[in-house]
Amino acid sequence: MSDKKFTLSSRRAFLAGSAAMLATPALAQSSVNGDATTETERDLTESVRRNTSSFRTLDWQPYFTNTKNGAILVDIDSRAVHYWSEDQSIYKLYPSSVPLTEELTRRGRTSVIQKVVGPTWRPTPSMLERNPEWPAVIGPGPDNPLGTHALYLSWTYYRIHGTHDTRKIGRRSSNGCVGLYNEHIAELFGMANVGTQVLLI
Repeated sequence: MSDKKFTLSSRRAFLAGSAAMLATPALAQSSVNGDATTETERDLTESVRRNTSSFRTLDWQPYFTNTKNGAILVDIDSRAVHYWSEDQSIYKLYPSSVPLTEELTRRGRTSVIQKVVGPTWRPTPSMLERNPEWPAVIGPGPDNPLGTHALYLSWTYYRIHGTHDTRKIGRRSSNGCVGLYNEHIAELFGMANVGTQVLLI
């Protein structure tokens, strides 16, 4: 038994050492602008910078005075949606899509005013102006950009909704709305109420 453990341990050490030796050429230093940072260090730093806060849990208190009717926080920069139930017994964190540009991004306080299963999508006038080839309406189904469920906010045209195009989640990919995986919006839809407070930061 101990021989087997020793063999597995030795094999793992050998493989790890071999991998390190094979990777050594990739650690060559960059000479661009006299930068002594290795390519590997740069790649790792950029990767960490992009993902630092994406799934960081938050407390509701810095953002809301209470959790009456529940509270939804949309963090545009980290591309995450946080939910707290009114009694604070439930906390959920979901990855999301966010608006493509700052011009399309709205921040501030609003609330859920309507909940719709199988929403109908209609592009806004400005969306049609930018994309005149788009249809005027798309009903419920796999081609609908709003996915399976939508929480309509008090701001005209703004929604927290699902998406059938899962590539959009975690990216700047919308014209103003916040998108979730369909299974996540279905769960949030079941917990949120008309009147749930929403803050986009």
